[in-house]
Amino acid sequence: MNKHNAGKQDLFAIADLAREFGISTRAIRFYESKGLLSPDRVGATRVFRRRDRARLILILRGKRLGFSLRDISEYLSLYDVDETRTAQVRLLIDKVDERLELLHGQLKDLETTITELTQIRDLADERLQKAPTGDGAA
Repeated sequence: MNKHNAGKQDLFAIADLAREFGISTRAIRFYESKGLLSPDRVGATRVFRRRDRARLILILRGKRLGFSLRDISEYLSLYDVDETRTAQVRLLIDKVDERLELLHGQLKDLETTITELTQIRDLADERLQKAPTGDGAA
């Protein structure tokens, strides 16, 4: 299966989804165990539908953006309850705002740390420049 046909395909094997998204089948089974995916079963075989594939895309995007599985689960659960998606969009805005606030704080902390490390490095370089050479010619 290639990515161009993925949108037209109705059924997916776990291995197909794992390969398409570059994740392990174990990760997909983990998301299933957390109730984020609910594939059908044909005997012992998991059969994923387009809905599961779309949910997996949202799960992976949420993880990449730093959202917890709880946040992602809450977001996905609203998708099934609210046909207007209003509650889902409001929750998304709230979660994105929280994440942005956290990231801005982390960015400020990183900038402070970089400034301090640069100053320490400059002071250390100055000290080396002023220090007598260690060649024994004292």
